[in-house]
Order: sequence, then structure tokens, then C-alpha cells
Amino acid sequence: MRKVCLDAVYMLARRDPRVIFIGSDLGPGVLEGMKKEFPERYFMEGISEANVIGMAAGLAMDGFIPYVNTIATFITRRGFEQVALDICLHRLPVRLIGNGGGVVYAPLGPTHLAVDDFALMRVLPNMTVMAVSDADEMRRLMERSLDWPDPIYIRLAKGGDEVISKEDNGFAIGKAITMRSASTANPVLFVTTGVMTTNTLAAADALAAKGIDSTVLHFHTIKPLDIAALLAHVAGAKAIVTVEEHSRVGGFGSAIVEALTDNLTAFPPVKRLGLPDAFSKHYGTQNDLFEVNGLMPNQIAEATERLLNQL
Repeated sequence: MRKVCLDAVYMLARRDPRVIFIGSDLGPGVLEGMKKEFPERYFMEGISEANVIGMAAGLAMDGFIPYVNTIATFITRRGFEQVALDICLHRLPVRLIGNGGGVVYAPLGPTHLAVDDFALMRVLPNMTVMAVSDADEMRRLMERSLDWPDPIYIRLAKGGDEVISKEDNGFAIGKAITMRSASTANPVLFVTTGVMTTNTLAAADALAAKGIDSTVLHFHTIKPLDIAALLAHVAGAKAIVTVEEHSRVGGFGSAIVEALTDNLTAFPPVKRLGLPDAFSKHYGTQNDLFEVNGLMPNQIAEATERLLNQL
């Protein structure tokens, strides 16, 4: 996913002279082709995230479209004030690309786990927040990012993730995609985002084998949230399960519950699956932390069954 995203920046730069790439202390060889072909539009800054964000804002004010890339925790936490005041306040077309969203950097511990990036970015006025499911969907996002008028935060997964998206489903920023449609009345409604859509689809398959039908609604855009699609699918659902690779505080599940309470007086029971309100004490792989936090497909299925048994 990361390679597809950055290669797309190079592709867009060839097409549009406004496109600029800014990296913050990335490894050697990143976008080497773009560096050689467009040295005046390729910048590799040091570990100075606040300065990088201010630099991107200034370039955007001069008519450029900067794509800024570094580790997700650094671009959202260290430069938060600059993102808010330099970019969002002025509604500038800066694209913030966060490497290693969620628990991708599991071997490095809590300093590198971007488990609050949705919350930090979606609270900012004018910010668009994106978490696609796979490399193919990332390619579609990048194609549409060029002309989007607002700032965008793009969360990157680890790369090599299973491709589950389909060209036929279409893609538009701010529009959710139905990945699985229930065939019976009163199904479970799964609402999910990012790579958790893959695990959720697998959980839906496991539940189907037990006679439990479900719909899976994928939100590659967390803000602006596709409220119309959510409300259309809520009608008739037996229960709603949100699944995210993020803290349950302030993240995608919170956005879903906010949308429900703001637009409905009554709705089905909701179960939010995600990461706890705690710093991680565990290391290992991304899947190791999924296992610890109940986000593997079998665990999502089991949590859903428990919810249904309580109804």
C-alpha cells in the first residue's frame, strides 16, 4: 500500500506541476525517480515535523499541492498545532500521508502505534480522514486526491495486505461501499474501515457458516462520514458492530455512534470493537496485537455472537 501511494505521488507530479513531495527523515531511495526528474519539487526534511507542516502550508498558499509523508504518530501528534492552524484553518490542499497507521509498528511499542490518529485528525474542521482497505483502493484514492479541495489525512497500512476491493464497486471520497450484502431480513450490520474490513469480511464468512447473516459496509472515508449510507443500512438491522484498528475513544466507532444519535431517536444495539483506552504493553507483529485486542476474524465473529445472544 505504501509503495502504491508514493508511486502515485510521482505519477501525479508528472501530470500536474503543482504536485510536491515532502518527506520527513525517510529512508534512502524513497521516490528516487521523482527526486531525479523533479528535484525542485522533491524535499526530504529532517526530524522536524512542525516545520515540515508549516513548509507544506506555505507551498500550498503559493498554489502547490504538497503530499507530506512520514510515520503516522509523528505527523499527527508532533505537528498537530501546525496541522490545525497552518493547514486546516486556511483550508489548504495539503495531503498528509501517515506511515504505519494503527498497530503496524508493533515491534516498536507505544511510541509508534498510531491508535489515536483518527480521533486527532477528525476533530479538526475542514480535514478529510481516509483509511483504505488495500493497495488497489489506495490507487483509486490517490487518483481522486489531486482535485479534492480540502486537506486530507491518509492512513497507510503495512503493505502486502490482501486485496479485497473491486473496481466495479466504484470509489468516491466520502462514499461508503457495501462489501457484502445480507440475503435475509434483520441481519447483523458490520461497519468498518481500513484493513479491518478484511478481517470483518472473514468474520462474516464464519458467521454465515453458522447461519448468521450479515452486511459489511466499508468506510474508506471516516470524515466526511457517509451518513446516508449508514442510515440506509441501519434500517432493519438486528445489531450493529463497528470494527476499527484504533482506540475505541474518539475513533471510527465513536463517529458512527455520533451519527446514529444525531440522526435517529432509536437504533439497534451497537457493539464497538477496537483497541482499549490504554498504552500497549505488548510487542510483536500487527496480528499479535490484533489477537491481544480481539480483532482477528474469529474473535470478531465470537464477539458478534455474544452480542446476539444478549438480545
